[in-house]
Amino acid sequence: MPEAPDLTTTEPHPVYVIGGGPGGLAVAAALRARGVRAVVVEKSDAVGASWRRHYDRLRLHTTRRLSALPGLPMPRRFGRWVARDNVVRYLEKYAEHHELEIVTGVEVTRIERARGGSGDGNGDGWVLHATGGRRLAARAVVIATGFNHTPALPAWPGADGYTGELLHAAGYRNPAPFAGRDVLVVGTGNTGAEIAVDLAEGGAARVRLAVRTAPHIVRRSTAGWPAQRSGILVRRLPVRLVDRIGRLQARVAVPDLSAYGLPRPEAGLYSRVLEGAIPVQDVGLIAAVRARKVVPVAAVEAFDGDGVVLADGSRITPDAVIAATGYRRGLEGLVGHLDVLDGRGRPVVHGSRTSPNAPRLYFTGFTNPISGMFREMALDAERIAKSLARAGRTAA
Repeated sequence: MPEAPDLTTTEPHPVYVIGGGPGGLAVAAALRARGVRAVVVEKSDAVGASWRRHYDRLRLHTTRRLSALPGLPMPRRFGRWVARDNVVRYLEKYAEHHELEIVTGVEVTRIERARGGSGDGNGDGWVLHATGGRRLAARAVVIATGFNHTPALPAWPGADGYTGELLHAAGYRNPAPFAGRDVLVVGTGNTGAEIAVDLAEGGAARVRLAVRTAPHIVRRSTAGWPAQRSGILVRRLPVRLVDRIGRLQARVAVPDLSAYGLPRPEAGLYSRVLEGAIPVQDVGLIAAVRARKVVPVAAVEAFDGDGVVLADGSRITPDAVIAATGYRRGLEGLVGHLDVLDGRGRPVVHGSRTSPNAPRLYFTGFTNPISGMFREMALDAERIAKSLARAGRTAA
């Protein structure tokens, strides 16, 4: 990795990219390819920090070929479904290959409009407030701090007094600490489903999966055709049509698990996607549920001493509860004052679009599309870079 740049440099004003994950690196590389100086600012000590923290079993649910970032394919030796450690290796190589300017160990805490002018003739620009009292002048800012930023735990009554072990899925690495124990996993997204299978295969004595809303389950690949390609093809189709296709496909490819406590969902697949619920890709959940190695139960309502009270009124006493209950974007302190977030704290625009009241403030990596997050971040990167390069030529 090249020597870290001097962050106090004021001429010329670079584009600052906040976040050294795949989205931030992709934007920086696309900008560099167009002759636009970009500086990546990463608060941890290395790129790909969130991927380094994920559980050991994790693999990309999208194919290697459709997950590469601009300007560097993923190596064939990584296989079709790339493992977590290889994703980290790829991101490290990506930064080195593109000779990106990356500064680690610096956190940007707040972004404000610069009132003195950016010096490039294209508006006021931005001032970034960062650790160590730094004030960084930017012609534009790209925020790529990640979809899974801040672990979110529901405000369950009695949780503070629970005498068992309660942890968010962000703290889960592998099943070894849970061998021989009774574990309840809360949440039926991809993370919860995969952790439940990991525990069942890794020696947990009992694994239950708390379900509030039954998920859509899809095969990761059918006869060599990855679910991701279907996701790409249907994105422009009417919602009702995709819902109908999804129901037909599920009847053919996915067994009815109602007898095991996991019924088919009532709402259509794409309708749920638009609400933010991505289908669960089967990496062992169907087999584990049918073998009763993972037992679905009702949603968690409260904690009671050593027990957990479920929505159906039953009470269970697991040794540990792992909450796969999602993440918040954590953007309020950074840009909450700029009126660029919706009621759920998510950016109101993404990709090459910017808010009218915040020109040249871009966001990438804050959607979770069925076509694949890496793929969409790669597309976002090219669009953002094209927009900024075009603006630079206009100013010149």
